[in-house]
Amino acid sequence: MTKDLPVVGRGFCYEDLPLGYKFRTHRRTIAESDLTAFVNLTWLTEELFAVEGDDGRAIKGRAVPGALVYSFAEGLLLPTMQDTGLAFLGAHLDIKGPTRVGDTIHVEAEVTEARLTSKGDRGLVRTANIVVNQEGRTVLAYDPLRMLKRRG
Repeated sequence: MTKDLPVVGRGFCYEDLPLGYKFRTHRRTIAESDLTAFVNLTWLTEELFAVEGDDGRAIKGRAVPGALVYSFAEGLLLPTMQDTGLAFLGAHLDIKGPTRVGDTIHVEAEVTEARLTSKGDRGLVRTANIVVNQEGRTVLAYDPLRMLKRRG
């Protein structure tokens, strides 16, 4: 292994994320198998998610839990903090609309807070994240605060 070669796929460092910086992730389509696996893993077995059918439900189609949408959003964001993210410190989360099996989502993020830690050796970055479906509708919004490495 050559130590001089940079490793691709590393995330943003604190210095890479000035206030107002915006970016978006790749997209991901949510499949029936994703819903099934998530429901079985988490035991979110509410009939809305676990039983197929249209028996007068307010949400038409196969609704997926907001927790699945949030989890997928974080997965889509992983490359932005791969090897540089040190801690997830919290977030407010707001479900804006339904997400269904077959929907394709991506995340749009804007840096709303960036400051050094008290020791100055790390940075705290908050982003305003929105999860958007294939129709351009926001289905989830959240504002994670993360601790990131500094460059060098």
